[in-house]
Amino acid sequence: MIVALLTAAGTGTRMGQDIPKQFMHVENKPVIIHTMEAFQQHPGIDAILVVTLPSWIDVLKAYAKQFNITKLRWVVSGGDTGQESIYNGLKTLEKELSHEDIIMIHDGNRCMVSSEIISNSIATFKKYGSAIAAIPCVEAVFRSSDDGLSSTISIPREQLFRTQTPHTYTLEKLLWAHKEAAKKNIVNTAATCTLMQELGEKIYFSKGSEENLKITTVEDMMIFKALLHTKKDNWLK
Repeated sequence: MIVALLTAAGTGTRMGQDIPKQFMHVENKPVIIHTMEAFQQHPGIDAILVVTLPSWIDVLKAYAKQFNITKLRWVVSGGDTGQESIYNGLKTLEKELSHEDIIMIHDGNRCMVSSEIISNSIATFKKYGSAIAAIPCVEAVFRSSDDGLSSTISIPREQLFRTQTPHTYTLEKLLWAHKEAAKKNIVNTAATCTLMQELGEKIYFSKGSEENLKITTVEDMMIFKALLHTKKDNWLK
C-alpha cells in the first residue's frame, strides 16, 4: 500500500492572514483540497492521511466530502512542530498498516505536485529504497556571515540541490528515524530529508519542479493562482 501523508498543521503566521493558508480558497477551493486532489487522481496512491490543526479537523472532513476525496482515510491532530506532526501521522498509520507499506510525505501547501512527480518518487523509491523530490540550483549562491549584508564566499551551484516534497520511505524507516531523533534529542526537523541526513542516511533525489512551489507567502499564493491559468505552449519541448 502507498499512503500519502499530507502535512497541514501550520498556523500560517508568515502569510499574515486570518485563517491558516491551507484553508484559504483559490478558485473556490481550499488550498489543501487542491493538494489532496493530486493524490486522489493518481492511480498509484491508495490512501491519504492529513495531519492538521485540531480545531480544523471537522472542517477538513467536510471539505473532503464536498470535493469527493474518497481516498481520505485518516485525519490526525498536528503537534507543536512539523516533526511532531509527521510523527503523529506515522503513529496512527503504525496501528493499521504493515511496516513495509510505503509512505509519501508531502506538504499540504504544495498544490502543484504533478502526476509525473508522484510517479517518479515511487519509481526512485523502488530503485533505491527512498526518494526526496529535488531540483538543481540555477542561481549563483553566496554564503554570508553578517545576516546577508555582504559575502566573500560563493558555493558552486552545480553541487547544490533544493529539496521539495514528496519524501518517500517505508513506514518502518520513518518510524525508526523519529524514534532515533527522540533518543538523540533531534527536534524541529520538519523536513524528513534533513532528519535522515542528521541520522547519517544517504539521500536519493527524485524529480521535482519549479512549479511544485510551497505556498508560504502572499507572493507564493499569487504565483499559484497564475500557474492554475497557465498552459505549456505546444511548441515547447
